[in-house]
Amino acid sequence: MKHFKVFALLFTTLLSLCSFSKTYGFSDLKVKNITEFNQAVKNAKPGDNIILANGNWQNTELVFKGKGTKSLPITLKAEENGKVILSGLSNLRISGEYLIVSGLVFKNGYTPTTEVISFKTSSKELANNCRLTETVIDNFSNPERQESDYWIGVYGKNNRIDHNHFEGKRNVGVTMAVRLNSVESQENFHQIDHNYFGPRPILGSNGGETLRIGTSHYSLTKSNTIVEYNYFDRCDGEVEIISNKSGSNTYRYNTFFESQGTLTIRHGRGNTVDGNLFLGNNVENTGGIRVINEDQTIINNILINLAGYRFRSALTIMNGVPNSPINRYNSVDNAKISNNAFINCNNIQFGVGSDAERSAVPTNSMMTNNLFYNEKTVGLFDVFDDMSGIKFSNNFVSENTKTDMFKGGFTKTKFKLVKDKMGFTLPEVKGIKPQINENIATKDNTGTGFYSKADKEIQLSSGKIIKVAAGQNTLYDAAKNSEPGDILELTSSDIYTTDKIIEINHPLTFKSDLKIKPTILFEKQALFQIENGGSLALENLIFDGKDAPDYTGNAVIRTSKYSMNHNYILHINNCNFINLDVNNSFDVVVIAKNTMANLFKIENSTFDKISGNVVSLDKEVDDTGIYNAEKVILNNNVFSNISGTVLQLYRGGTDESTTGPFLNINHCIFDNVGNGKKNKSNAAMLIHGAQGIRIENNIFTNSKKIKLELIVGEPVVNILNNNFFKTESTLITGDQKFTEKDNFMIDPAFTNKNYELPSNSTLNAKGTDKMNIGLIQKK
Repeated sequence: MKHFKVFALLFTTLLSLCSFSKTYGFSDLKVKNITEFNQAVKNAKPGDNIILANGNWQNTELVFKGKGTKSLPITLKAEENGKVILSGLSNLRISGEYLIVSGLVFKNGYTPTTEVISFKTSSKELANNCRLTETVIDNFSNPERQESDYWIGVYGKNNRIDHNHFEGKRNVGVTMAVRLNSVESQENFHQIDHNYFGPRPILGSNGGETLRIGTSHYSLTKSNTIVEYNYFDRCDGEVEIISNKSGSNTYRYNTFFESQGTLTIRHGRGNTVDGNLFLGNNVENTGGIRVINEDQTIINNILINLAGYRFRSALTIMNGVPNSPINRYNSVDNAKISNNAFINCNNIQFGVGSDAERSAVPTNSMMTNNLFYNEKTVGLFDVFDDMSGIKFSNNFVSENTKTDMFKGGFTKTKFKLVKDKMGFTLPEVKGIKPQINENIATKDNTGTGFYSKADKEIQLSSGKIIKVAAGQNTLYDAAKNSEPGDILELTSSDIYTTDKIIEINHPLTFKSDLKIKPTILFEKQALFQIENGGSLALENLIFDGKDAPDYTGNAVIRTSKYSMNHNYILHINNCNFINLDVNNSFDVVVIAKNTMANLFKIENSTFDKISGNVVSLDKEVDDTGIYNAEKVILNNNVFSNISGTVLQLYRGGTDESTTGPFLNINHCIFDNVGNGKKNKSNAAMLIHGAQGIRIENNIFTNSKKIKLELIVGEPVVNILNNNFFKTESTLITGDQKFTEKDNFMIDPAFTNKNYELPSNSTLNAKGTDKMNIGLIQKK
């Protein structure tokens, strides 16, 4: 009897659906090409489903117009979720009422227009009450790095973007932008929820936001957009992960995982940031919340292990510009910052940006019931201007934290640590108990149900080992037949020669484990060329340039001369570069414009007899804040007889959307560097506009000066415990602060060609790390 009732109910439901379908006439319209699609759109009625057949829809521009109803929307969907691929020059435009799009995947191409998915078909035809769900955009980036587009442009009103997967935007332009450029798109009440915003690599220029709501031009306009339950996974494009540029928006229950930036209330009034979770895991430059403008509410957020500073601090309260133009900084006024927990974060900063222009301090604001638990950092707080306009009360800090910069409002206490249901250890004190929302965004409960969130980036040295014998072009052949992540192991200490340029199209490592290093000779203008998608590691090898052609422009390593939208890594360890002097401009590394290195690291290596420069990361000279490398590390190297410079690093302009590059030079020897007649810079190193500079424990002998041009962004600059002998004094220009101390000017009196110091040298044990200044000698 029970089974009969169930069957009867199902049969009745089926008859009802059939009757409903017949009454309203909706149908499933399966289409196999753009002609059929256009006809289906033209004929679609409320309740119809337009179904794209499984397969690769290449170079397809879909225009989806229609008018459904709330109870009978018109739906555009994949035959099977994830099996309809829009590739090549493809995009989707939507306009009308009550339309739903689901199940599509955009990859292996880019949009030929401004947006991949646009909630408009023209300036007058917008989408209202529409929904984008269960859709993927994966690495659908213009190959020209500085060619701008958006992935999602949201116009109209009452639209919902939910449960989508967006990952790997590599060119300039916001991943998702809510546009307020007409009355019809203002006070829009959009809902952006449960989306997975996957990794976005460092862009190295402005325009790398993951989400932007509004623009400065419309920043006094209300948007009323709700952004909730989204997961931001390593969104590193620029300093602003989210750029709020409008009013009355709500950001709640989102998770920011290891993202190198902040949720930034850049413009607009009356916004709320509530109950979000920031997980930094001590990854450098990971940030929290940056507060600017009037009437902002920052409550109930939990921020853990964030390592960023200045614009990327766990909490950044900005100074404003008096009578600010609409595109600058309105001062903080009537801000409410309450019931937030900051756990083992490195920096909380007030009055950031304070200078002659940004002199408007916060007013009429309050900061109460916040917890600042920190196991190690004593100097958690930095105050750069008058903060009397913020009323501090009932805030609690760890017993080791300095609070003497405040006039009350902070109580030192011993916190009780309690593990919550999600496994996070949170501090409690005097009835204040931080709680993570039980429905907070996670990697598992966001995005689509069919598309993998596994990392797609192949790491260096993660593949198989390919053994390579000495000989002519054996390295070229091995590289050509390699796969991403492979390791080419040179098995002989004999000579390896090549008369072909080895193209590095994917992450590839060349190394040896031999006591006598293999020597590589090359007969072309370059040995390696890093192409888009490539990264290169070199270890325990000798590179000899004696057989290279006597042409201008020789280099051991160069990047593609074309724009690269994939960032690369170059890592050189324990290698020797010799005889790069067959002409007057033989460089070690040459890079091109519109290329970007996430990491440029040279360690434990020697460079001798170089007629040109070692590394020139200086091709972005348009002074718009763009640069060629995020992090540059030179550690424990010898640079001798270098006619040009060891390093040229350039980041021009005054744009503050990016906070690199970062430079660390430690325990290196610079001997006879920069003295060549064709060294136009007249310097051993020329560093312009870098945002983090640390030069320490190095020895300079018989070399040209270091030139540091400090022009933007309050860089952190330290020149510490170096020795300059018969070397010109460091030249520092610009209006930014720096620290230069504990440096020497004595004869190092090296005891041998390995640059060892005498046992009684004044430079012994005088490094910042208590080691000898100069080279770290191998034992």
